[in-house]
Amino acid sequence: MKYYIIAGEASGDLHGSNLMKALQEKDHNAEFRFWGGNLMQNIGGTLVKHYKDLAFMGFLEVAKNISTILKNIKFCKQDILDYKPDVLILVDYPGFNLRIAEFAKKNHIKVIYYISPQLWAWKEGRVEKIKNYVDEMLVILPFEKDFYKKHSVKTHFVGHPLLDAISDLQPIDHQQFKIKNKLNEKEIIALLPGSREQEVKKMLDIMLSVRPHFKDYQFVIAGAPSLSKEFYQNFVDEDVHFVSNKTYDLLRCSKAALVTSGTATLETALLNIPEIVCYKTSRISYEIGKRVVKNLKYISLVNLIMDQEIVTELIQNHLNTKNLVNNLNEILEGEKRQKMLENFAILRDKLGGKGASNHAAEIIVDFTKK
Repeated sequence: MKYYIIAGEASGDLHGSNLMKALQEKDHNAEFRFWGGNLMQNIGGTLVKHYKDLAFMGFLEVAKNISTILKNIKFCKQDILDYKPDVLILVDYPGFNLRIAEFAKKNHIKVIYYISPQLWAWKEGRVEKIKNYVDEMLVILPFEKDFYKKHSVKTHFVGHPLLDAISDLQPIDHQQFKIKNKLNEKEIIALLPGSREQEVKKMLDIMLSVRPHFKDYQFVIAGAPSLSKEFYQNFVDEDVHFVSNKTYDLLRCSKAALVTSGTATLETALLNIPEIVCYKTSRISYEIGKRVVKNLKYISLVNLIMDQEIVTELIQNHLNTKNLVNNLNEILEGEKRQKMLENFAILRDKLGGKGASNHAAEIIVDFTKK
């Protein structure tokens, strides 16, 4: 069967690649054409556009690049018609993918949505588009099933694919990791500042402001594949390093992490690394965001899934040196660190264990064959 997959972000590339592997196991004749990244490309098939050319962050950046976005949508529609897939699989990325879902449905193409947009946070009205244009909805967060049930949308909870990615990791030797990446002997505090240049600059300036208070540690930046080595050199010195494309290995060798809000907050928790969630954007984007995001007590997936504050969230003006220092001290040693680790074990159980990619692939193949 022919699968057309659209993943517009780094996390979508990861989950898309694991889904493609599972689809290959269940459909030996699987052919792929996709929007994604290097991980999906490694599985095989044809990469149409790389996610690094699609990722626009914040309301202002989207507005500035609207003509590019519209051109991409137009191109994608024609590419789908030319390819004639047996099924279209959409991975999160709602602003783009919901438009494509509507187009595909009108052209009698089967549509499966894997990894729900965060409609429970904002733009709840988009549920009607899911209802009208999506044939099968595969969700990965336990509370999403209830959210969609409230709107009379049938869903399949398949579990979280991050558990698949993490369970496949081989044990790591901390000492060898340090030697291989030219790090010193000090314990590591990992910095995950995001993947977009403007965001990374802003977050690293704040994160690295705590350095004078933690001289017994080295800070290691998780380099994003979309940014060059040269970009990070402005931040590097004897106690600030960076490693590229090794985020999971870095986290597993770290004592704690400072993490920009997003999927990385959940990845860090599932790897059992105490963390502080950091988020800061332009004042205009923040004020707009506050008005469109509804009824959310938390911004991190960890806290949303657990429905309580498991990890500290420092947002906008609360993200400052003093608060970072205080909270980082609390999770490097002591009772708060231990409690956080205990809650991470409960979190893993809530997410349903390993097998999300296989479960999703099974549903997709069975539905497409009908």
